[in-house]
Amino acid sequence: MTSQTFAVPAGAVERTIAFLQSRYGDRVNVSRAVRDQHARGEGLDAHLPPDAVVWPLDKREVCEILAQCNAEGVPVIAYGVGSSVEGHVSAPHGGICMDCSRMDAVLAVHADDGDCVVQPGVTREALNAHLKGTGLFFPVDPGANASIGGMVSTRASGTTTVRYGSMAQNVLALEVALADGRLIRVGSRARKSAAGFDLVHLLTGAEGTLGVITEVTLKLHPLPPEVAAASCAFPTLADAVAAVTELSLSGVPLARIEFLDEHQVRACNLHSQLGLPEQPTLFLEFHGTEAAVREQTELAQEVAASHGGTGFQWSTRPEDRSALWRARHLAYYAALALRPGCQSVVADVCVPISALADCVARTRADIDREGLVAPILGHVGDGNYHVLFMPMPDAPAEHAAVERVYAAMVERALEAGGTCTGEHGIGLGKKAKLLAEAGPDVVALMRATKQVWDPKSILNPGKIF
Repeated sequence: MTSQTFAVPAGAVERTIAFLQSRYGDRVNVSRAVRDQHARGEGLDAHLPPDAVVWPLDKREVCEILAQCNAEGVPVIAYGVGSSVEGHVSAPHGGICMDCSRMDAVLAVHADDGDCVVQPGVTREALNAHLKGTGLFFPVDPGANASIGGMVSTRASGTTTVRYGSMAQNVLALEVALADGRLIRVGSRARKSAAGFDLVHLLTGAEGTLGVITEVTLKLHPLPPEVAAASCAFPTLADAVAAVTELSLSGVPLARIEFLDEHQVRACNLHSQLGLPEQPTLFLEFHGTEAAVREQTELAQEVAASHGGTGFQWSTRPEDRSALWRARHLAYYAALALRPGCQSVVADVCVPISALADCVARTRADIDREGLVAPILGHVGDGNYHVLFMPMPDAPAEHAAVERVYAAMVERALEAGGTCTGEHGIGLGKKAKLLAEAGPDVVALMRATKQVWDPKSILNPGKIF
């Protein structure tokens, strides 16, 4: 059954809600306010509430909820903290939102092996707070304080991907409740395996369409002995992106390398009181020994200067680093503050490093030609950049212009050998773009895989396809 033909049987939702209320009492909520809170994430303007929200406390309850919903043919949407941006948690067919935020325990930390086991509702910041004192940390940082289950489901990445990889490289094993309520485990704590199909990677990025995650085994990394953060301004966007390209190919083991155009820098200055020159700017971070960090920083400064970079400022003081990266993490909200009352459309593509400068420059030219308010920023060390379009709700001409620029941005990325999304996923918002990238035969294989795992199509229907 596909999302286009999905239909909930008459009376099924009412029977399911009655069953859940009989089992979980006040952990089931049908009020409009609570359903509205779970109707959308960030970014995509898709306000589609579920019929009820339920908060399971453990894997047994997750399996019981799924078994009931599967028997009745009622949709189930797994929910973490709602920080995804492509409508992943919206409920286009109604149904039950399974809010996993109360399943937030760190179940085990194996410090000698560099891994841990967590429930899906624990957030990345809470996990790192729990790891304090172990000498280890979990590095994947998408900006938002997302839940680990949500990060697995969207194959999240972020500011540190250039050095530590995305969720795809940091998930070792998963425990997953299937649509009919069965519980399976895939993967192991071993650092590699050649045993059968790689189902861990299949589920990492499946956006809750194949199962509901109940436990995650994560790879951890040693805390670096020295960390330095730096910022550097450039006369033009092309100069900044060219510096990124050279740094990425120089062998410098950068931990983070983030780009903000002059519009985004202005927004961050106003929102976070940074006081930076309003020019295209790079934020960088270096990890290693004291000597290695100094060497990396000096080489980065030389490369930046060769591309017109000025005002290269770096610091190892934690308060300075925190201020810089807090401003970067708040960049989305800073941009929205430039235009109160606007809607947000967060575009996200990823291209080979060699194509980055041309793609970003041509996208900026498109934006300026259309007269749009749309800062550009991104994790450009791995070729991933974003445009924060901010059209007004009652301006159809602006929305049409956004669609034109976004379509050109994706087409350009695909022509360069890139992808329509580096980290945000497909959800509701990028289904047509996935089809353009992968083609109908590949999407048909994805649909067939979904059919095997979820024959009644109850798991997050309407997403990806």
